[in-house]
Amino acid sequence: MIPPGADTVLVRHGDVGSKSAKVQSDMERVLRENLERTLESRDIEAAVDVRWARIFARGDDVDAIADAATDAFGVVSASPCLVVDPSMRGIRRALANTAREHYDGGAFAVEARRAGSHDFTSQDIGRDGGEAVWEAVENDFQPEVDLDDPDITFFVECRDDAAYVFLEKRDGPGGLPLGTQRPLVALVSGGIDSPVAAYEAMKRGAPVIPVYLDLGPYGGPDHEARAIETVRRLSAYASGRDLTVHRVPTGPAVERVVEATGAERMLVYRRLMYRIAEAVAEEAGAVGVVTGEALGQKSSQTAANFAAVDDATTLPIHRPLFTRDKQDIVSQARDIGTFDTATVNAGCNRIAPDYPETNADPAAVRAAVPDDLPCLIETAVEDRDLVEVP
Repeated sequence: MIPPGADTVLVRHGDVGSKSAKVQSDMERVLRENLERTLESRDIEAAVDVRWARIFARGDDVDAIADAATDAFGVVSASPCLVVDPSMRGIRRALANTAREHYDGGAFAVEARRAGSHDFTSQDIGRDGGEAVWEAVENDFQPEVDLDDPDITFFVECRDDAAYVFLEKRDGPGGLPLGTQRPLVALVSGGIDSPVAAYEAMKRGAPVIPVYLDLGPYGGPDHEARAIETVRRLSAYASGRDLTVHRVPTGPAVERVVEATGAERMLVYRRLMYRIAEAVAEEAGAVGVVTGEALGQKSSQTAANFAAVDDATTLPIHRPLFTRDKQDIVSQARDIGTFDTATVNAGCNRIAPDYPETNADPAAVRAAVPDDLPCLIETAVEDRDLVEVP
């Protein structure tokens, strides 16, 4: 619900406020720039500025501005609001007009916060504002007050130079502003897990460089289309940043792995994945690798098997989903819009052997790597191309 005449969105951050003054200021600047890019990418006109550890976006379409703000990492909540004089008279008038527009029954509450120099307190705003709401609607129905569980809440945030009246706090993703961390390579397969892992890395401020492994006869056009589409959906949260996909033709390398390995096949394949990600990261200036792996989710993702493959790269391998249940991952995939695409049947063949290793010996896995695999990996990385995400 939006107060009549609202032309501003009040945007709140969370973890940013726990930083030192300089770091907070820097992160607020990045968050403002991200919001400006997001608005521009959606053709939404608004002026954005930072004051009092808050970000304010002013424009005609506050509904669209608030929706854009709540897609930006670092944002905890956003509220379309009416800006009025920081006086009791101005606040009462705004609350009365808002009540006439939106309050049509049930119980209400007024929740107020005040900072600065005024001749009234936040308790005064709650009491006098509640009186203004009551008087605005009492001729139409019998209002009720319930401060614990109201049907509608009128919020007031009062500062020295303005007061903000609003009716809702739309939840944002939280986290840190995208771009406040160094980039990471994200291995994306188009399945359920890897887009969620990439999203989680972005949520903590790290831009991602998507890398898709073209599996040749073990993949196919549907497999690739699924991966590209999940990245496209992630781009809605990228604050206007480029999410061009590095498509690496790994068909010959994968065929060699399948031909030369048995029970350790998936572990040799994972080492291949990490080596490719490392090579791309070195060229792109990324400082780590993000995967959708979760402990115990698949036969290749046991604790022992992770220990047998992680030394394939000197870069850290980040697994944001490491302790997550599959149901939780699926639920998040639905929330961020990548689930439906990820579950489309891609018609790809499986690489896994009939009896995969679940308790690998690191030395045995290293010994199973074909001697010519490093050359095949190098060729694949050199031959990669870039796929722009529309």
